[in-house]
Amino acid sequence: MSSEQTTVLFRVPASGVSRRSARRFAARLESEVARGGAFGCLITSDAELRRLNRRFRKQDHPTDVLSFPAAKANGFLGDIAISYPRAKEQAAEYGLAVQQEIEILMLHGLLHLLGMDHEKDRGQMARAEKKWRAALGLPSSLIERGRA
Repeated sequence: MSSEQTTVLFRVPASGVSRRSARRFAARLESEVARGGAFGCLITSDAELRRLNRRFRKQDHPTDVLSFPAAKANGFLGDIAISYPRAKEQAAEYGLAVQQEIEILMLHGLLHLLGMDHEKDRGQMARAEKKWRAALGLPSSLIERGRA
């Protein structure tokens, strides 16, 4: 287990999202999904996600979630960045509370930190996300939505 601690940082106002609930959910992800591996989660703006996407993925547009695996295997898995405006928009589109959408994005990002890649893994991440979504009481996963 890492000496690092999972953190959730809000860089933007996030109406409809309980900071306490987000931190509690992140701790649950650390314990159950990541088996004690800590991670950081940033809830921020579209502009920041666009900047990060452009810098690290060479794609000049905002996105809903990005994952940045840690360089060293010291128990800290890495960082997740979530666009609050995208989460709010997607929550409305899918009839969810924005809190639920943040949790879905956090789970999706964490699975990427754990080394999964739905673009290359022949369904492994989709199956894991479906399993964890059910266990955590979350609605449809991002991967399932992409197939609809």
